[in-house]
Amino acid sequence: MSEIKDISQQAMQVGECPLWHSEEAALYWVDIDGRAVHRYHPESGARQQWSMPTEPSALAINAGGGLIVALRSGFAHLDTNTGSLAEVAPAPFDMATTRFNDGKVDPAGRFWVGTIYEPRTTPSAEMFVLEKGQVRKAWSGGMTVSNGLGFSPDGRSMYHSDTTSHRIDRFDFDVASGAISEPHAFQRFSTDKKAADYGGRPDGAAVDSEGNYWSAMFEGGKILRFAPDGTLLGEIAVPARCPTMVTFGGPDLRTLYITTASHNRSPEEIAAYPLTGHVLAVQVDVAGQKENVYQA
Repeated sequence: MSEIKDISQQAMQVGECPLWHSEEAALYWVDIDGRAVHRYHPESGARQQWSMPTEPSALAINAGGGLIVALRSGFAHLDTNTGSLAEVAPAPFDMATTRFNDGKVDPAGRFWVGTIYEPRTTPSAEMFVLEKGQVRKAWSGGMTVSNGLGFSPDGRSMYHSDTTSHRIDRFDFDVASGAISEPHAFQRFSTDKKAADYGGRPDGAAVDSEGNYWSAMFEGGKILRFAPDGTLLGEIAVPARCPTMVTFGGPDLRTLYITTASHNRSPEEIAAYPLTGHVLAVQVDVAGQKENVYQA
């Protein structure tokens, strides 16, 4: 494996949702608690960021240009040429207890975004879908921190994790209708943080061109790669304990970009892992998939 490189040059509070824009040859990501959307162009080294009014958590490439941003306050369109932000749909939840979290666009151009129920007292998170400017609820409950969304190359499977319960599920998916099956267990991880085998909990993820699922293990300091049947194929050690999400980018989609978090991490941990909160990049031996585009 090649060397892991720091491409952000600064620590994010909660770096999340790395997104490779192939047409721009640029990487986008968000800093949730930093309330900013970032862009980096590897070839030129150009960087830009946009401040957000509330916490951004997920991004989608918009077919008409710019990005769709999932904010605590709802869905908005970010014009990346002018920096203007326009509301697409207001938040369909109580913003006092809930915000959007992880999200991905499906092969038909729908933007799926789950929520995080911040009190974490009950599994009250929900999954929403933005389709042609309208928001519908896909399901409610059974999770506390919605994460790990991904779609198989053939469009017949959707993956999802609940970070709080340390599980990853797979759903049968119908691209035409957007309908999903009941969840099938894909992976279950130890919830005992004191156990010798504790390896973190599943956060954001990406699916490569061969259908393998790459999961960022928060507090585990690693990325795990699973075959479609759930077999563990390998892992990448990350020089930060809290990777949050991955995506594939670069001209051949063989650069794995990894966001990480520094929020609420101890001074001792940050001293031991000085790249905590940074966005990292490493070359891998399999190509990812080109990002699906939201169709307004």
